Amino acid sequence: MAAATAMTAMLASGEAAALGAPEGSGRAAPRREFRGMWAATVVNVDWPSRPGLAPERQRAELVALFDAAVARRLNAVLLQIRPTADAFWPSRYEPWSEYLTGTQGRSPGWDPLAFAVREAHKRRLELHGWFNPYRIANHTDPGRLVPAHPARVHPEWVVRYGGKLYYNPGLPEVRRFVQDAILDAVWRYDLDGVHFDDYFYPYPVAGQTFDDTAAWQRHGHGFPDRAAWRRDNIDRLIRETGRRIKQRKRHVRFGVSPFAVWRNRSTDPRGSDTRAGVQTYDDLYADTRTWVREGWIDYIVPQCYWHIGFPAADYARLVPWWAETVRGTGVQLYIGEALYRAGDPAQPAPWQDAAELSRHLTLARKHPEVLGNVYFSAKNVVADPIGAMARVVRDHYPHRARPPR
Repeated sequence: MAAATAMTAMLASGEAAALGAPEGSGRAAPRREFRGMWAATVVNVDWPSRPGLAPERQRAELVALFDAAVARRLNAVLLQIRPTADAFWPSRYEPWSEYLTGTQGRSPGWDPLAFAVREAHKRRLELHGWFNPYRIANHTDPGRLVPAHPARVHPEWVVRYGGKLYYNPGLPEVRRFVQDAILDAVWRYDLDGVHFDDYFYPYPVAGQTFDDTAAWQRHGHGFPDRAAWRRDNIDRLIRETGRRIKQRKRHVRFGVSPFAVWRNRSTDPRGSDTRAGVQTYDDLYADTRTWVREGWIDYIVPQCYWHIGFPAADYARLVPWWAETVRGTGVQLYIGEALYRAGDPAQPAPWQDAAELSRHLTLARKHPEVLGNVYFSAKNVVADPIGAMARVVRDHYPHRARPPR
């Protein structure tokens, strides 16, 4: 705990030295703006730092991340609490996550989600529960799951693909179960939001087939092809989840952070001026544009993880496309930012410049539809190796802001 407190203190003191008059945007920072960070728990990306830590160490690490968010003048944490069909709370549906104790199903001896909600709200941070809908495991052996795991009780729900196990989105009973498992946390805790990431049908793996033929034959009648049926399956998940949230807790907001390219313009004239190798509509069967246009979600956070000028998917072309897409819908737009690329020696030259991320916000703020930004991920908010996050704070966050409503 002492180490975590010292880290937070150093971050806060360094931040104070870095802050000055706001630069870059050319206008005053808004008083309401979504400033979030993703905190990933899958394979212990951000928290806990490793499985099996003592509860007091886990709590100290989480508090340190929240304190870092406050020091960076953020106002929301998107905390992954269901990374692989498991739970960071005592779920009625799924086992305790192995990323807490090192053993799936073993209680950590405390309630991480209750603690997270309380500590986030104490710091005036919104806490959005981040859920991965269909991923069961990062391996293909059901025998490694606890015996009572739903995927072992219902092996007919499971598809092996790309070295992982997934629930089959084409089964209505799976869709209902996934919603029930997620909403268990929503009903029992004071979450501010429900958040899905970019994983729906899995990203394509060369030479492999996602085998949902039996489900397609059983449930695909009336669709022109399997792709249309798959998109409808995901549409139903989004539409039904949003409706069920609002029926019980109207104040809880529902958002998605998709891969940023819906479709390339060369594929569809309504698409973005990009040449991306993946298109969510065609490859993940996630019709993100329709979700916005129909108002099935409250906010969207496209992962615009490329630098300004990147030929295949230019940040400066994607942001205006998303601004136009949300215009007039009532769906709020926040931009997902690749903080993790800043200073990574494997990344191209623009990411070696500490000012690249600040330029992103300058560009985004030229579009009134953009109401904030979310940074991946929490450990990069803390470490900030080349000062890219500190530069964002100096240039754009002269004071804390409240999230938009």
